[in-house]
Amino acid sequence: MHGEYKVPGGKLVVVDFDVIDGVITNFHLAGDFFLEPDSALLDINAAVNGLDEKTDASGIAATVRAALPEGAQLLGFTPEAVGTAVRRALVTAPGWKDYSWEIVHDEAVSPRMNLALDEVLTGRVGDGRRQPTLRIWEWNESAVVIGSFQSLRNEVDAEGAARHGFDVVRRISGGGAMMMGAGQIITYSLYVPAELVSGMTFADSYAFLDDWVLQGLRALGIDATYQPLNDIASSKGKIGGAAQKRLANGGVLHHATLSYDMDGQMMTEVLRIGREKLSDKGTTSAAKRVDPLRSQTGMSRDDIITALISTFQSLTGATIGQISADEYADAEALVESKFSTEAWLKRVP
Repeated sequence: MHGEYKVPGGKLVVVDFDVIDGVITNFHLAGDFFLEPDSALLDINAAVNGLDEKTDASGIAATVRAALPEGAQLLGFTPEAVGTAVRRALVTAPGWKDYSWEIVHDEAVSPRMNLALDEVLTGRVGDGRRQPTLRIWEWNESAVVIGSFQSLRNEVDAEGAARHGFDVVRRISGGGAMMMGAGQIITYSLYVPAELVSGMTFADSYAFLDDWVLQGLRALGIDATYQPLNDIASSKGKIGGAAQKRLANGGVLHHATLSYDMDGQMMTEVLRIGREKLSDKGTTSAAKRVDPLRSQTGMSRDDIITALISTFQSLTGATIGQISADEYADAEALVESKFSTEAWLKRVP
């Protein structure tokens, strides 16, 4: 069996092995990583040989870590990366280019409609009725989007939101609140089949699915890095964050919001946000603007989106598509039955 895993921001990890009577044998690790001492490679090979083929990625990683000699240096990869490569080999996991991708950047819709489209399109990909898709959001009114499990009253200052013209809506994924002000952020959603991230831990799937945007941001001159669990950052502070939702039918939603030019003062008046959380968003002063994409590139929001789409196309071969009329219809029905209801908004009061 043969498995490969490209560590986001790191090196390629390659594994080759056999499975005999349910046991991993003849295991060999390779790649363009760095490892000291040289003999540690043999220690890793010996550790994985003999493992049960059902050992999960974390179990493989723990075995590799325990086998490393004291003071061993792994550069460009981790024991977890070895575990992921093994699991992906065992499930014959596909890569990005094994799918036909579509990119959607349609007309602006309401925040509620954007949230409903996320659920509908994820379900369509899980059912096999839509090919894997990258969608860039556009919206026609400002809103605060809170995470699925956040408390409404603890996260949002209702008076401040109303004063600044922000509606409040709740999404299906976890994570923290985001402010969708006009021209202030770039938000994208990936709708993928679960097979694309098979063999990965939940945490590793975040890094894997955001790797394309890190490459796109670096091409624009931003020193972008992934910060576990779900942050995209640079040397000048946080750029954005991601969230996921996995449906029972095998569809995976992964979406991220990147700050283009956000008003820090307004943020503190709309969100109930303390100093510690404010600094996590890239500013220590309520009056400071959070503008990593605008200030670090000097580009317009539209030009950045165009550049990121180009990066995604170069990595996946994606073609430009659109949301179908029946997908819009399903989303509109979901807005009415779920996303515009008090029951959904206040599911966590």
